[in-house]
Amino acid sequence: MKIPRRQILHFAGAAAAASVLPRRASALEYPIKPVRIVVGFAAGSSTDILARLIGQRLSERLGQSFVVENRPGAGGNMPRKRL
Repeated sequence: MKIPRRQILHFAGAAAAASVLPRRASALEYPIKPVRIVVGFAAGSSTDILARLIGQRLSERLGQSFVVENRPGAGGNMPRKRL
C-alpha cells in the first residue's frame, strides 16, 4: 500500500504540533512565598496607601499574604533587576 506524500506531510505536521501542546502539569500552588509589592515612593504617600489597599484586597481574595515594600529615591525609578 502506497501512502501519498501529502498524507505523510499531514501526519508529520500533526506530530510536530502535538509535541508542542502543553501537558498536564502537577505544579505547586502559586505563590508559595508572600508576594511583594514594590513601591518606588516614600511610606505614607498616596502611592503607598493605594498599594496597601490593593494588597489588602488581593490578600482577602486570593488567601495569600501581600507585603508592600517602599524603595524611595531616584525619582521613583526602579532598577530592572529581578527582585
